[in-house]
Amino acid sequence: MITLRQLRYLSALARHKHFGRAAADCAVTQPALSMQVRELERAIGTELVERRPGAIVLTDTGREVARRAEQILAATRDLTDFARHRDVLSGPLRLGIIPTLAPYILPRVLPQLQTQYPSLRLEVRETQTKILLDELAGAELDTVMLALPVENAEVETLRLFDDPFLLAVPAADALPARGLVDVDDVDQRRLILLEEGHCLRDQALAFCATKQRDAPAGLGATSLATVMQMVANGYGVTLVPQVAVDVEVRDRRVKLLRFRAPEPARTIGLAWRRTSPRTADFAALSDAIRSAMSENRARRPSKAS
Repeated sequence: MITLRQLRYLSALARHKHFGRAAADCAVTQPALSMQVRELERAIGTELVERRPGAIVLTDTGREVARRAEQILAATRDLTDFARHRDVLSGPLRLGIIPTLAPYILPRVLPQLQTQYPSLRLEVRETQTKILLDELAGAELDTVMLALPVENAEVETLRLFDDPFLLAVPAADALPARGLVDVDDVDQRRLILLEEGHCLRDQALAFCATKQRDAPAGLGATSLATVMQMVANGYGVTLVPQVAVDVEVRDRRVKLLRFRAPEPARTIGLAWRRTSPRTADFAALSDAIRSAMSENRARRPSKAS
């Protein structure tokens, strides 16, 4: 008989491709995990894992079983949530959030959540979009705050707000501080972006590539703070989301320029599994985020016209 424990161990093995790391992730010994995977193979009647010295590879059947196991484990988590959560935003809630939102959204939202929902135990996970969506699918997260759209039929989304982009340039740049700019004013050869994997990088490239084909500067950073320091020291220009302006653009060596309408922007939203029973929680969380961010959305950056 197949058990949830066996499916959980196989899922960990599929993620880590290593018995030792999978066992550590599941907080069991390696022999115990290996034995349960063997039992699963006997129950199914076929090999799921090709065992090699120092590493493993899942068979074609193993990969498909692991994929279906993720769905079963997620549904089991959702069933548990349904039984446990009666009050809105009470108990644990595991929120994933992308790095280009977390430092700017959380300081505004967390105090309001603590006041309105004192029994909420929020657990935050900050990492890149693809990882967050993988963990959401595997029920390691309850909901994710990210840039829309999300192309996944198993995921439900809710729009929160639009976040316009501004052009950040060195203060000595020839572009007038009081003027409006368009895509032709962005010199892609000087464009500094976040490293591969950040959705903000892809959004900036998509906007700038509408009329230009020059490659961006050969520089990539892991944080907006690093990018802004590069701009402040004259190494190039960048697109900065408005939500980050209050935190990241305090240096007098940087000036912000607003784009002509229609302004480029990203749409921020929440995402969760369609099978999750906690839609009331996500609706309440969305309301709290919108309320906390309303003042920020209305404010126009003082350095941009």
